[in-house]
Amino acid sequence: MTYNDASLVDRSELFSSQETVAQGSKTPLLLNYWRAFQRHKLVIAVIMIACLILGFLATSLAERQFTATATIEISRQQQNVANVEAVQPEDAGETAEFYQTQYGLLRSRSLADRVTRRLNLTSDPVFLSAFDLNVADENGNEVDNAELRRRTANLLLSQLQVEPLRGSGLVDIEFESPDPELSYRIANSWADEFIASNQDRRFASTSGAREFLEQRLADLRSRLEDSERQLVTYARQREIINVSSERDGEGNATSERSLISAELEALNNELGRATAARIAARSEMSAGPSRAVVENSALNSLRQRRAELAAEYANLLTRFEPEYPDARALKSQIDELDSAIASGERRVTQVSATNYEQALQRERALQAQLQDVKEQLLQQQSDRIQYNIFQRDADTNRQLYDALLQRYKEIGVAGVGVSSIAIVDRAEIPRGPSSPNLLLNMLLATLVGSVLSGLTVLALEQIDQTLKTPEDARDALNLPILGAIPELDGDPIEALEDVKSVQSEAYLNARTNLSLATEHGIPKAFTVTSTRQSEGKSTSAMALCHSIAKLGRRAVLIDADMRNPSIHRMFGGENVHGLSSYLAGDNEVDAHIKPSPIGDWDMFYAGPIPPNPSDLLSGERLSMLVSYLSKRYDHVIIDGPPLLGFADGLLIAQVVEGVVYILEAGGAKSGAIQSSLDRLYQARATVFGAIMTKLNMDSSDYSYQYTYGSDAERD
Repeated sequence: MTYNDASLVDRSELFSSQETVAQGSKTPLLLNYWRAFQRHKLVIAVIMIACLILGFLATSLAERQFTATATIEISRQQQNVANVEAVQPEDAGETAEFYQTQYGLLRSRSLADRVTRRLNLTSDPVFLSAFDLNVADENGNEVDNAELRRRTANLLLSQLQVEPLRGSGLVDIEFESPDPELSYRIANSWADEFIASNQDRRFASTSGAREFLEQRLADLRSRLEDSERQLVTYARQREIINVSSERDGEGNATSERSLISAELEALNNELGRATAARIAARSEMSAGPSRAVVENSALNSLRQRRAELAAEYANLLTRFEPEYPDARALKSQIDELDSAIASGERRVTQVSATNYEQALQRERALQAQLQDVKEQLLQQQSDRIQYNIFQRDADTNRQLYDALLQRYKEIGVAGVGVSSIAIVDRAEIPRGPSSPNLLLNMLLATLVGSVLSGLTVLALEQIDQTLKTPEDARDALNLPILGAIPELDGDPIEALEDVKSVQSEAYLNARTNLSLATEHGIPKAFTVTSTRQSEGKSTSAMALCHSIAKLGRRAVLIDADMRNPSIHRMFGGENVHGLSSYLAGDNEVDAHIKPSPIGDWDMFYAGPIPPNPSDLLSGERLSMLVSYLSKRYDHVIIDGPPLLGFADGLLIAQVVEGVVYILEAGGAKSGAIQSSLDRLYQARATVFGAIMTKLNMDSSDYSYQYTYGSDAERD
């Protein structure tokens, strides 16, 4: 007898339900991160302390820097006293590009050269010593003045910061150096020289601008008169009549509409509507029962009445013959309604055909009219080619003449204005160093330490593929967790005998969850296995058997790990005979059963270690033993061998109802565990769930569950 038959819960359905439960209770991602940080608290603390120490040392050893700040205002438009446009257009200051240009000019090398010359920095010993600027090359020769100015300009630009104030035209010019007075002088000189350079650019003008404009005005006046005369003459000859025209602010024609084009537009719109009507009529006529037939309210009322009579007629036929008087009367009424509906549908269909013929005739008439108007418009468009040429020539000449005439009048007084740049606050001598900033550096060190800690923890978690908590196992394996057993320091038998110990409570919880794995409660026969040895498999099998026996049920524990038996060692027994003896042919089953010294349950030792346990397990005697013991006991628990590398556990899983899988916290890697589970699934074994052993309760939510009772007792 085996437990892999149809009388039990279908394994595929049970596993599907288990997988659904596991997937529906995924651990939140942030909670996984928090547990990872808890597991690596020491590493995080070391990295954070190291970063803070480095930040403090860097702050203490860094050279003190002093920053002086001058504030200027850049206006969008310069103040124009003469109220005329200058040579450079004023609208250049109304765009964002204007401010970006000004910021670029503030950082330009030419402005740095002006400041260098004004303060004579190439010969200033304070400046040279502050920045350790060498006036000699590698060979000891004195550097020429041009090269020294270039180095000085580069140095100034590297120490300069231009900070625009968001939402305003104010700009802070900041200069940083080891000398506070030097920073003060350079910041103010930079603002002064920027204003001076802006004035130089504004007042630069071309000497021949006025003479050029006079010559161009004379030529454009003559050309404008000729082009307008030609335009009027040609329009009269070709009978080009415009019903409407649009002109821009300068009087130039932007679009003109002739009489024929207006008529063509009206006909085209009317043709579009006629075509749409014809298509709609055609669709209704060719679609079989048209929409009009379906949506006709009178026909719908008749159809509804017919459906009611048909239902009533069908109801009568279930009790009477068709020749029954009432049935014959209903049949007659249904036939009359069918005739009326058919007649109504024919009338609606005829209306659709008439509508289509009328729409088609109207469409053809409009097409003929449209063709005539098109021919007239095409002829006029040919004439308008030359007309448009005359029109564009006249508009261009008029625009050029008006623009040059206006500029000719204004250019004499343009440029009389006030600078659009002003100093708001001049720089002052800094009273204290601006850098290094201890608080800022410590915050940066904290941020860097946090990032490095996070990356380190992430790397450690990626490298470590073991499962440390029940939540890790549930998420990685999609496997229900039956229980979580805290790590045990002493004797497991003493812990089980103590009903108040956390290990005893944990196995009671696992027993309760196991009772929910099948429809009939705790499985009749099941095996306990793991990925590798020393994961707490044998202890868990013994604890489950002990816990089940506390319910008053008869239970027997079979040590089927014949490669490394351990049940007899827990109780100091002699492994003289047992399972291997029975599988080898010894039929004295009762002689191999021994009572447990700690509870009302029995044991079945593994017996002498055979040369090849797989050969013994592959026979029929193991199934016969489980069948025999299942009749004698309420529950049969088999302590199976590990799955990794051996087929013993798979053979045992074939003769029991299911498997309880043991996972050591931080033990086997998830890949090995998944490989072992896949072997069970391929063998069509049912996995009820997993029990995690040797759990560190400080890193798991299960710690509260097992301390609640003791806390309440202390209170």
